[in-house]
Amino acid sequence: MKDSLRILILKRLAFGLLTLFVISVLITLGVEMLPGDLAQAILGQHATTEALAAIRLELGLDRPLHVRYFVWLGDIVQWDLGTSLVNNREVADLIGTRLSNTLFLASCAAIIAVPISIVLGMLAALYRESLFDKIITMTTLTTISVPEFLVAYILIVFLSVEFNVFPSMAYVSPDFGIWDRLYAVALPVMTLVLVVVAHMMRLTRAAIINVLTRPYIETAQLKGMKRSWVIMYHALPNALAPIINVIVINLAYLVVGVVVVEVVFVYPGLGQLLVDSVSKRDLPVVQACGLIFASTYVMLNLTADILSILANPRLRHPT
Repeated sequence: MKDSLRILILKRLAFGLLTLFVISVLITLGVEMLPGDLAQAILGQHATTEALAAIRLELGLDRPLHVRYFVWLGDIVQWDLGTSLVNNREVADLIGTRLSNTLFLASCAAIIAVPISIVLGMLAALYRESLFDKIITMTTLTTISVPEFLVAYILIVFLSVEFNVFPSMAYVSPDFGIWDRLYAVALPVMTLVLVVVAHMMRLTRAAIINVLTRPYIETAQLKGMKRSWVIMYHALPNALAPIINVIVINLAYLVVGVVVVEVVFVYPGLGQLLVDSVSKRDLPVVQACGLIFASTYVMLNLTADILSILANPRLRHPT
């Protein structure tokens, strides 16, 4: 098992590095094809030709695209994220606080969403085809079908505009205490929880129902074991592998897919920084944000693969 797990990790890491390389190339090409000129955007519409040429030379924009890309890639290998083209600040400094804000938002949503989705999935499987199961299934299907930004705006209308319970803008400051931060991010956390719980709950329910059709489950039921015990002690442990995959992939979504939610609530996270940097054609910041998102997704998928092997007895003890 150790050898197979080691080979799996090495393969996933190799594919992950290849994925990151491809993503960095696509990001570079995408930003380069955006309309407008970075030098013109920095100096304004009335900048002279000499001033534009000087700032292009200073920022290295006079060099070919592939040369700039490989210089940046060499810096990344040395853990140097570069300097912002817009405000001349170190990209690592720009990203540091934003990344911590995004991780805080994603962590809050995950702490709430994961246990709720597992419990609801188990109850829906336990009371399959009941009124409770139908209501939960219909509600989660509706939530999945509604885009995140629409869920966010609905929450803003009811909980911020109509009843003024939570702020519509998720402003946070380093001076905030934990309760102030939780209050500020309440609406974006609710948005993420509603979307993620629906997906995880449905797949948890499906995984447990699939296990309930196995012969050893029927044997346990024929022995007189309660259905709740069968699900808890027999079905759930054997359904852990797909459930772990679903949870980890949704955790990756919480980190990677927060861009829309952060923009709607003007939350100072990494997604908001990415959108602002794209609009300003700040290539080093865009590349760094894209690589962080991609690295998070790759590493969480690798984690899901490893945990699935550890949770699956047939993979732990191959015959």
